Amino acid sequence: MARRSLALIAPLALVPALFGCSPAAPPAPPPVSAQALKAVSANPGVPRDELARRVDALFSEKDASETRSVIVMQGGRVIAERYAPGYHENTRFVSWSMAKSITGVMIGMLISDGRLRLDEPAPIPAWQRPGDPRGEITLRQLLQMRSGLRHAEAISPPWKSDEVRMLFLDGRDAMARYAEDQPLQHEPGRKWVYSTATSVILADLAARVLSPAPDPESRRRAVAEYLRTRLFDPVGMHSMIPEFDASGTLIGGSLIHGTARDWARFGEFLRNRGAVAGAQLVPRQWIDFMVTPSPREAQYGAQIWLNRTPTTGKPSLFPEQGPRDLFACLGHLGQYVLVSPSRQLVVVRLGKTQEDQLDPVTKRLGELVALFPRAS
Repeated sequence: MARRSLALIAPLALVPALFGCSPAAPPAPPPVSAQALKAVSANPGVPRDELARRVDALFSEKDASETRSVIVMQGGRVIAERYAPGYHENTRFVSWSMAKSITGVMIGMLISDGRLRLDEPAPIPAWQRPGDPRGEITLRQLLQMRSGLRHAEAISPPWKSDEVRMLFLDGRDAMARYAEDQPLQHEPGRKWVYSTATSVILADLAARVLSPAPDPESRRRAVAEYLRTRLFDPVGMHSMIPEFDASGTLIGGSLIHGTARDWARFGEFLRNRGAVAGAQLVPRQWIDFMVTPSPREAQYGAQIWLNRTPTTGKPSLFPEQGPRDLFACLGHLGQYVLVSPSRQLVVVRLGKTQEDQLDPVTKRLGELVALFPRAS
């Protein structure tokens, strides 16, 4: 009997030791700083501390530097806004390739006006000579980055990269001519190639149909006025400053400047499928077209990026984590306008981060978006 009692007691004696060996609970995260909390509204609709923490990570974590501005809008309301030292709500930030999405909207307006046609050959005079195969390139193919024109983007060394040559070297005074002079490398429509030059061709087409004369000043004035009256003023994007080259062509792939708040307003305009305060500035079907995958690249639409698994290459967003309906205006050095209609969400991140260091920034933005559930 005593031997049996000892057999029962011995395992019980080990219980405290077993509990002592169990894994320790993960340490609690540090408290959210007052500065981080100050950037978030009192009732953001999601846990305030966690939203503040995820916005703060974009500023405070070394792998997310250099973030200069973050704005979060949900349901049309700004629920978080923060700036790095030296930047504020009136700072104009360069778009880099976020400008492509503005160019895409402008082309949609011109098609809606009847001045351009989506599936007819693009009216570039140099391509209309008999026997020129570029005469088959359509506006749709240009918008979806599958024109077939020869182009090499972001190659090494940089001075051999076509967008660098066009923007800053031998093409800088007549960017559209540089872009339109390129020969075909692929059959039109067959291959997706990301091309800043393509967006400059689109901007040139806008100037050709809007300007009453071909001189640079007439071209510049016509496009600037069209953007102001048809898009910027109605949306409330009063800070926007588009740049033009010496020939009067909008630098529609790279250089439009605006405040973080105005970039957020543009995202909200896209989230509402081209409408502002009940006024439809561009047909809803045009925004639907912009966010429909290109036939040759699943993560790209028409002058806008999609949160989809790429057909080729690496993801530019976070398709394994974020909502499938999320799309984005993306720019060089880490400019983001993220839009998710199902989350009623717009997130802007502006800054300066080298391209080979952007993955942690994108990951943290994905974590921020994941905080928001699907809207009911």
